[in-house]
Amino acid sequence: MIDHFGFPVRDYQRSRAFYDLVLAPLGYSVQMEVTREMTGSNAHCGYGEDGRPQFWIGDGEAREGSFHIAFVAKSRKAVEDFHAAALAAGARDNGAPGIRAHYHPNYYAAFVLDPDGHNIEAVCHLPG
Repeated sequence: MIDHFGFPVRDYQRSRAFYDLVLAPLGYSVQMEVTREMTGSNAHCGYGEDGRPQFWIGDGEAREGSFHIAFVAKSRKAVEDFHAAALAAGARDNGAPGIRAHYHPNYYAAFVLDPDGHNIEAVCHLPG
C-alpha cells in the first residue's frame, strides 16, 4: 500500500546521524541523498535496503506534534540491537524490548522517542 514516506526534521544532520545508527541493526541504510544544490531548496535522504529508499527525512520546518513509525526487524536480536543503538544515540526509552501479546503472541517490539519526539518502533513478528 505505501511506497515511501517522509517528514521534515528540526536538525537534519542530528537526525541523519541518529537514524544512521538506529536503523543499521535492522539492516537499513541511506539509499539515496538529495542535496540542497540538487533541489534548490531542502536536502533529504532516504533509508531502505537493496537500493530502494522508503523512509525519508529532510531539512525544513518540522511539523508540530508527533507520530508513530514501526520498522520491520528480521529478528528479536535486531529489535534489541535497535533499542540499544537508539539509547546510545540519545533517544529516550518508550518501551523496552519485549512481547506485546495484546497485538499477537509473537509481537516482539521496542519503542524509543527520536530527537523530535516521534515514537519509533522496531518490531519482529517471528516466533522467538
